[in-house]
Amino acid sequence: MSYLSDHHPHPTSHTEKWISALGGLISVFMILKISEQVLDMHGTTLVVASMSASAVLLFAVPHGALSQPWAVFGGHLISALVGVTAARWIETPILASAIAVAVSIAAMHYFNCLHPPGGATALVAVLGGSAVQEMGYGYVATPVLANALILVSVALIFNYPFVWRRYPLAWQPPVAAEKCMIAHSDLVYALTEIDSFIDVSEEDLLQIYGLALGHHRITEPQGQLLPVKSTA
Repeated sequence: MSYLSDHHPHPTSHTEKWISALGGLISVFMILKISEQVLDMHGTTLVVASMSASAVLLFAVPHGALSQPWAVFGGHLISALVGVTAARWIETPILASAIAVAVSIAAMHYFNCLHPPGGATALVAVLGGSAVQEMGYGYVATPVLANALILVSVALIFNYPFVWRRYPLAWQPPVAAEKCMIAHSDLVYALTEIDSFIDVSEEDLLQIYGLALGHHRITEPQGQLLPVKSTA
């Protein structure tokens, strides 16, 4: 099957795949132990479902913009606040759920903490059952904040020994690359022209370009490279 072939647009080694899986195992196990202390099994299942989605991001894509600490904390906490508020003020569960997710998406955009599992956190606040409903805004602190703290803490400690996947992104050692290939103003202009959220940092884009340029010069030394000029 082509899905299992090595020709993948985002290839990773077998070691990297299993490191990601182990990180998910540790973090989700700890989250389950915390959540079962404050919620019934139904509520625990729903809450851990959203946190498990976060675990995929933190351990499989640790350098992604959606995986960074502020995205995790802000995304879950803001969405939890929105979800509890919607559950309290809108009587129809279906309408409350839809509004909670929609407002959470907008709020995460404006607070620069877009984190897809946050939508599920907002949804759980509305449809999580009596145990979640009775908690009110306490749901934001426990289990949401507690679980987010566990996730980020495990990601910090677990990823640290692996130099190539330090978390958060600011701890990642710089990759040797070409100097000043693209002006910062050019990169900002290009990103704003796309007008859509891209899960990659400016630093990553510069490093990718630099590595590709260096490889091109090694493999095709006679090739002519056109200089990149700034539009600023």
